[in-house]
Amino acid sequence: METILITGANRGIGLELARQYAARDEEVIAACRRSSPKLDALGVEVIDGVDVTSDDSVNDLASALRGRRLDRLVNNAGILDRDALDRLDFESIERQFRVNAIGPLRVTAALRHKLAENARVFIITSRMGSIDDNTSGGYYGYRMSKAAVNIAGKSLAVDLADAGVTVFLLHPGYVATDMTGGQGVAVRDAAAGLIERMDTLGIDQSGTFWHQEGYPLPW
Repeated sequence: METILITGANRGIGLELARQYAARDEEVIAACRRSSPKLDALGVEVIDGVDVTSDDSVNDLASALRGRRLDRLVNNAGILDRDALDRLDFESIERQFRVNAIGPLRVTAALRHKLAENARVFIITSRMGSIDDNTSGGYYGYRMSKAAVNIAGKSLAVDLADAGVTVFLLHPGYVATDMTGGQGVAVRDAAAGLIERMDTLGIDQSGTFWHQEGYPLPW
């Protein structure tokens, strides 16, 4: 049994990851700003009040884990605001950076000493952060924040290698969640694909960017 901490676990992909990991008897720690009835119903450990944009909040999370070790850390918390060149909202862009890019770095840095030997860190990112793959433009805040977290994940893979910790960037696909207005692949299928990647990616792939369907993505 592994101990797995998932941020943003109260809904969407995070909730489904928690559900599927719990179903195979892993020890799940669900971190979120506010719990939800669906998360409470899973019967997993919930730590709420976790705001990935706050040093104090994330440090409180680390304190709550005193004496424990994590085998997997899943940085899933994220937001998407829709913007275009003719309706830019720079406060929204900055907010997406704080949550999507700085948040996973803040959480991983705060919990690095809680990571077990050979622990694995996962960042749920998006192919919308791929420069090579961008053929449709727009979504400035989301694309920029995901490109930023991709390079943060690569640096984490380098910096944590001596500790035996691996880091992976994972794209879940276009998933039917609140973020996408319910459009896209079923959440259960996306989460199952993510877990398969989490189970199978090895040390030689640390610092790389993958689609949950099993193929690498371009930077």
